[in-house]
Amino acid sequence: MTAEMKGRERLPRWMKMQMPKGESYSKVKNLVTQHQLHTICTSGNCPNIGECWNRGTATFMILGNICTRNCKFCGVTTGKPLPPDPKEPMRIAQSVHTMQLKHAVITSVDRDDLPDLGAGFWAQTILEVKKLNPATTIEVLIPDFQGKAELIQKVIAASPEVISHNMETVERLTPHIRSAAKYRTSLEVIRLIASSGIIAKSGVMLGLGETEEEVLQVMDDLRSVGCKVMTIGQYLAPTLGHIQVVEYITPEQFEHYRTIGLEKGFSFVESSPLVRSSYRADAHVKA
Repeated sequence: MTAEMKGRERLPRWMKMQMPKGESYSKVKNLVTQHQLHTICTSGNCPNIGECWNRGTATFMILGNICTRNCKFCGVTTGKPLPPDPKEPMRIAQSVHTMQLKHAVITSVDRDDLPDLGAGFWAQTILEVKKLNPATTIEVLIPDFQGKAELIQKVIAASPEVISHNMETVERLTPHIRSAAKYRTSLEVIRLIASSGIIAKSGVMLGLGETEEEVLQVMDDLRSVGCKVMTIGQYLAPTLGHIQVVEYITPEQFEHYRTIGLEKGFSFVESSPLVRSSYRADAHVKA
């Protein structure tokens, strides 16, 4: 038995995942297999895949699968990415159409190697998806684009219904787990999104050694810049080579954070151990 397998055995009971099932789930799964579609839902082994696919929601990743950053919490490969595929925006749009999605979530790796850091490609992808799927709502989970307002505005101008950018963790721990992103830069990204009138969303992972006071400070910081939706989930190390879990947060504590977040003025707070960024994303367009 490997050390990784032993680590999985130590997961608390509330981290056990349900087997995905349901008629809509099976339909989407068959379409994904038949058309060889790429979703984060499958490649990331998302624990909520059954619920999301049954709700008609799926998450795609653009700009390749190699990231120019090396964050200690992330399982995405780091290195020198390939040039962007000019056919990918249309392929994503066709995938959304084929899967008959009500709501599509799109994310990407960081592309610090590109002159515009991938912002133009992002905008093109959103516009192609909207053109072919006018009834489908869109959430995009974007990188920080190094805090460059003109690049963030390119994504805003494409008018997705929700723009999300994750804080990932509390301010004190940010330098330890994020290789290039800065806490205050991420807040500024959220401020730019919210000031445009588009729904601004963010998320954090717990279990990295943060305190309750620090989590509540993140909430206050997000609300101060206009963030309307927040997701809070348990961090799980992708491999033994990544930063390891310090603590498994109880479901009761997650519910405590959810209640406080709503009291602080968030329209939606998704907070439980298995929550990920796109969990119940279709509901967030109502924020």
